[in-house]
Amino acid sequence: MPPHLYLLEPASPGTAWAPFTGVRPLAELMAGIWKIRERWEAALDLETTAIIGDHVAGFHDGPGPEVMPPGPIPGPAIVAAAWFAPTGSPITPDPATRRLVSGDTAVGWIVPSGTTWQGSTAEGPALQVDGLVLNGAFDLITALERFLAPDALGFGNGEVDPVPAASIVIGDPSLVLCRGAIVEPGVVFDTRGGAVVLEAGVEVRHGTRLEGPLYAGADTRLLGGHLRASAFGPRVVVKGEVSSSLFLGYSNKGHDGFVGHSVLGHWVNLGAGTTTSNLKNTYGEIGLSVAGERIPTGRQFLGALIGDHAKTAIGSLLPTGTVVGAGANLFGAPNVPKYIPPMAWGSEATEYMTEAGFLRVAERVLPRRHVPFSPERADSLRRTYHRLRTP
Repeated sequence: MPPHLYLLEPASPGTAWAPFTGVRPLAELMAGIWKIRERWEAALDLETTAIIGDHVAGFHDGPGPEVMPPGPIPGPAIVAAAWFAPTGSPITPDPATRRLVSGDTAVGWIVPSGTTWQGSTAEGPALQVDGLVLNGAFDLITALERFLAPDALGFGNGEVDPVPAASIVIGDPSLVLCRGAIVEPGVVFDTRGGAVVLEAGVEVRHGTRLEGPLYAGADTRLLGGHLRASAFGPRVVVKGEVSSSLFLGYSNKGHDGFVGHSVLGHWVNLGAGTTTSNLKNTYGEIGLSVAGERIPTGRQFLGALIGDHAKTAIGSLLPTGTVVGAGANLFGAPNVPKYIPPMAWGSEATEYMTEAGFLRVAERVLPRRHVPFSPERADSLRRTYHRLRTP
């Protein structure tokens, strides 16, 4: 009998995982092209039984594993850390293995048949596994830098379409990996840095330059501009200049403006001309400031971390290391503060979205990407609102 796979969320993700703490499981965030959950599933050749964590109780985002509260887990099982992104290479513990470790950090626990897991332990024989320990939301950019190129190259093992007619390829044409995309004449593919992957239903307009490694998920629309070293989840709209950024899905950047070294959650909308800064004038380390807490990142390049359902007004200017909480609606002065709390109504955060207002906007937005506003999804968003707005 194969073991069950459980993805363990941090007991208290804290401010380092803002703006995603309390919004969606860390296991459902993308590390490279694949979600952290998918990376564990590929490495262990198992499907996830459940995600274990209190901070996202009642989470529902369509098909996917159940989110359960912490508790004893009977074997046979593997409990894997949602704050660790495996490379995806096979992990094959021998019968004596009890822990999976990355360096000195435990990232997984083996629960044999007939025993019960009661919590993480530092005891038992360990197996070293290859991957990346994630210390906060900012490390999703670190993961993108490490995993995007090999993840994209892996798509070359499957069936792909011929290079689109009348496109321009700089580099190796075999690294243009289209799988049912619609590409207008004159699109530039630059594969000198890695493969460019376009999934089924992707539309690429004339005037777009795609610089690999780059991934565009199903039904994404690339409307023009210079897009490089980025991953766009399903049904994203992108235009302008984007570099080394991660769009988790269903987000909209349909106008010009620069976004660099940034992470956009689901259902984010960037107003025309929204621009991020991703490098300090001093060229020094970028720190985050979240709810009065200073968080070092160890990164020289870092733009904005933007939570699910957040919106920016036209011409918004986001400084290095900006954190925008989920559901925030930014307008007012074009220079946005470095931290915007969840559900803020306006950049000054003197007022907040009501529950009814937050749900009403979501109910209007989701059908625009052909996603039903189901009772289960409404209940999940309602729970999210109360978690984020409860002192």
